[in-house]
Amino acid sequence: MIYGAINDKGEAYFTDLKKVFDSIGNRQTEYNWLITDCVCYPNNPKTNAMLSKQYCWISGEDLTSLVRTENFQWIWAVLCGFDKATALSEILEYSLPYADGYEGFWKIPLTMQHPLAKIEIVPWDSSLTLIFSHSKDIIDDFMQYHPQSENLEDHIGRL
Repeated sequence: MIYGAINDKGEAYFTDLKKVFDSIGNRQTEYNWLITDCVCYPNNPKTNAMLSKQYCWISGEDLTSLVRTENFQWIWAVLCGFDKATALSEILEYSLPYADGYEGFWKIPLTMQHPLAKIEIVPWDSSLTLIFSHSKDIIDDFMQYHPQSENLEDHIGRL
């Protein structure tokens, strides 16, 4: 089963990955991350070049360090977390996830775009954050940290 939450209230801007990581107890370090469809504006030219490619493959530890060093605003992206034992070559056998225009975010049952992902974090148009996970605990922790967030299925049900 896939669980999800949406946070579209109470933040100065969306998505603040440092807060997202804090909210999930820094479990992002347990995964390797595929970052796709990324629009963001880091000050560091190396970071900008890395995230401007078709995709970025990064460890959870390196992603955490990047976010702690330069906590910039993410406009669009899909950050997919995978078990560390999953090879990038296996992941790239599937279509790359995208944020802008993906209608599946707003459908029940909830799904993740990448079938091998364990967690997905989606900065959506600098106006909200979506988070999906196979782990209900991750979603519960996110929602407790962000009390203005809500269960994504409930949100979709009101659309």
